[in-house]
Amino acid sequence: MEPRGYAELAERAPALPDGAEERFAGYGVMGLPFASGHLLAMRRFPATSVGPGYTSVWHRDPAGAWTFYTDVEPLQSCNRYFGSDVDKTIVGAIDVDWTGPRTFVIRVKDADVEWESALASTLATRILNLMGRLLPDRLWKQPLVLSAMGAMAGPALRAGRLGMRGVAPNGQRFVANPRLVWTIASSRATIRGESLGSPGPLASQARLGDFWIPQRGLFVVGRAFFEPFDADRHLATASRGARRAWGNIPQR
Repeated sequence: MEPRGYAELAERAPALPDGAEERFAGYGVMGLPFASGHLLAMRRFPATSVGPGYTSVWHRDPAGAWTFYTDVEPLQSCNRYFGSDVDKTIVGAIDVDWTGPRTFVIRVKDADVEWESALASTLATRILNLMGRLLPDRLWKQPLVLSAMGAMAGPALRAGRLGMRGVAPNGQRFVANPRLVWTIASSRATIRGESLGSPGPLASQARLGDFWIPQRGLFVVGRAFFEPFDADRHLATASRGARRAWGNIPQR
């Protein structure tokens, strides 16, 4: 199946993996760096255990400031885990339109963000995808297995360091399961009419907590698990300087 087919399946039949953790399933761009110093990422999770399905677009500018765009309450999306490292959050509509089996356009209308990408398979992605299909489900949470997969996949994909487990900025432990992966063969993006330039690795690889953003554009289909929120150990922070009492957040 092509990437668009997996995305359509995730939208048509959202399904969460089993577990007691806070869980997410869907697809997205793990990260895409630009030679200009900008960086973009996207998460589309039709299935989540903490609220409605959502889309989030991440942008890091050349100075290192992060902006998260989300189409739901921020603490029901990626900000729930990464907010203490986020400088600005913007809530509004986000569209992900597939224009072909391996091409899509992302638009954040209120912020005038437009981002087009085309995906490709490589020998490395085909091998990793075969491994992902064959790996028993119980092994996708095993620390030694995840560490070995990250250590192998990063160099194989020429993506730098890949962290598949660790601690997010707000303090929750996480496990990431990118079960299928494609490279981004070409991409162009504009923010308020300004081009971000050509894709290319950053001078220094970016990260949010223990989550390392790949040095090469990667599109993945997968799932993620986070430690349930504990007010004694975790931050209820949507972005820097903006903290909210957890009990005030609507939960599903």
